[in-house]
Amino acid sequence: MERPSGCPFDPPAELTRIREQRPLSRFVYPDGHVGWLVTGHAQARAVVGDSRFTSRYELMHYPFPGTGITEMPPAPDGDLTGIDAPEHTRYRKLLTGKFTVRRMRELTGRAEQITAEHLDAMERGGPGADLVSAYAHPIPAVMICELLGVPYADRESFQRHAVALSGVDATEEEQFAAYGLLQEYIGELVLAKRAHPTDDLLGDLTTSDLTDAELSGIGAFLLAAGLDTTANMIALGTFALLSHPGQLDALRADPGMAEQTVEELLRYLSVAHTGVRAALEDVELDGQMIKAGESVTVSVQAANRDPAKFADPDTLDLRRKATGHLAFGHGIHQCLGQQLARVELRVALPALFARFPTLRLAVPEKDVPVRGPEMGIYGVHRLPVTWDQA
Repeated sequence: MERPSGCPFDPPAELTRIREQRPLSRFVYPDGHVGWLVTGHAQARAVVGDSRFTSRYELMHYPFPGTGITEMPPAPDGDLTGIDAPEHTRYRKLLTGKFTVRRMRELTGRAEQITAEHLDAMERGGPGADLVSAYAHPIPAVMICELLGVPYADRESFQRHAVALSGVDATEEEQFAAYGLLQEYIGELVLAKRAHPTDDLLGDLTTSDLTDAELSGIGAFLLAAGLDTTANMIALGTFALLSHPGQLDALRADPGMAEQTVEELLRYLSVAHTGVRAALEDVELDGQMIKAGESVTVSVQAANRDPAKFADPDTLDLRRKATGHLAFGHGIHQCLGQQLARVELRVALPALFARFPTLRLAVPEKDVPVRGPEMGIYGVHRLPVTWDQA
């Protein structure tokens, strides 16, 4: 599972080799279960779009070694990722209207304001910053606060606990404690909005038939799903662009390329790199029979680099039309907040390079601390950058 030496953006070479030989192959899980590994784009799309494959955690085998996890508990209330219809359909219907393209576009102005505020703070601090803590993490954190309706006075402590969830310096105990505090806070926030509804996502949902536990769970789910992923896309996307100066020059020359840039970075980086399903019945795929009860691990990072779908897939090409990438999944579990993520990325990346035209890494590329393969979201722990004083 290790990435090639000196290639922090490329999938593990073994995945590429397996995809070339057999895009649907047998896979022995850490607990001894014999299931499947999908590395081809067409096969991955088929699995995640087929209701004969369940997303229920308790029916899956865990693919990552070295974590100590062998069995997964059922999804908690409000977790859309680990459930199937009809429970999933009920949640999804209530939330879809909150994440329409139109509504997310309306948030673009707020995203621009939040981005400018953090760029101002970086500029005041003078050259040199960790882009993760100064920029990549706080922008989606503030946007989620806005979305959920976290009162301004509570945002500093809310973001502090959110940072601890994925911080490189936080111990496992501190991460669990932070998640517990966030769940407790969101539970209290739900009760407050029951008493005094507000014009935000949680406030709107208090008029639905969701229980307090479900509302709190949805809040925690949206935080977990939308914060770490977008933060790492901003940071890792910046790292990738700085490492490909020709591509960065193209974006600087034409800021109108922002939309295309984001889609190509989503494909190229695939930060949510792995998914799992389990067969509910026998399913024939790619000439092979997947038996009921067998787990199927989907390598999104390998699928998004499949030359059968994308020409010259290991090249970052901002002029590419990366339509059809699986960075947000596919089918009924396709990422609910994908439009919000797109808004944040389309604003944050061009604005960063426009404000700091001389932005560059402050350390050699090999010294940037990247996340290990056991983490479900790929990215960087820190991204030391600097720039010339204006």
